[in-house]
Amino acid sequence: MSGEVPRVLFEGAGVMVVDKPAGVLVIPGREGGPSLRDTLEAALGRKVYVVHRLDRDTSGALVFALDADVHRALSQAFEAGKVRKRYRALVEGRLEAPRMVDAPLVAGRKGRMRVARPDEPDAKPSRTRVRPVETFARSSLVEAEPLTGRTHQIRVHLLSLGHPLLVDHQYGREAPLTEGDLGGQGTQEVLARTPLHAARVEWPALPGVPARGVDAPLPPDMLRTLELLRAAG
Repeated sequence: MSGEVPRVLFEGAGVMVVDKPAGVLVIPGREGGPSLRDTLEAALGRKVYVVHRLDRDTSGALVFALDADVHRALSQAFEAGKVRKRYRALVEGRLEAPRMVDAPLVAGRKGRMRVARPDEPDAKPSRTRVRPVETFARSSLVEAEPLTGRTHQIRVHLLSLGHPLLVDHQYGREAPLTEGDLGGQGTQEVLARTPLHAARVEWPALPGVPARGVDAPLPPDMLRTLELLRAAG
């Protein structure tokens, strides 16, 4: 997907929402290679402004601004918690009921985050609302709505519930899942990245920007995983 222009989910009033592919950086990183911002700027022939970010392996709805005033309005809305984000995640185990995770986070080792111990001075308040969407024999499709915006928040909060993502090289299983692992036949790789997808983003009416909600459909690897889990019963 490197260098490929992503699908535009919405464009209007100085806002562009794209369907970010997994495996692509939003802005240039230490390891080099094209970033989504650079790809969009090259395709559009103009500057685009990064409003928020998704982890490299997270797919889904990503908001950019096309001018400085809209960038300022959207950035302030994100910082004030006025933008609602809902993710879909494939996790280990059966999540049987909605949960509210209220667990402060701190930086751990090697770029990881962890749940803070009581009274730990650097702890940042962190809350995520989680609900089951579909359950299978030993896994679940869940919706996660972060009410704060900490690094790796959803991944660490799901882990704290005992429901880590099906694949997560930092917080769980590193090896890709094959068709056989998911109840099917064969050794074909199906899921090789963290199955976390930004499924919907909603912002309120802002100066010069009407209220809007934008959906991003599940990507092929997560759809195939669900197909195999459903077939396995």
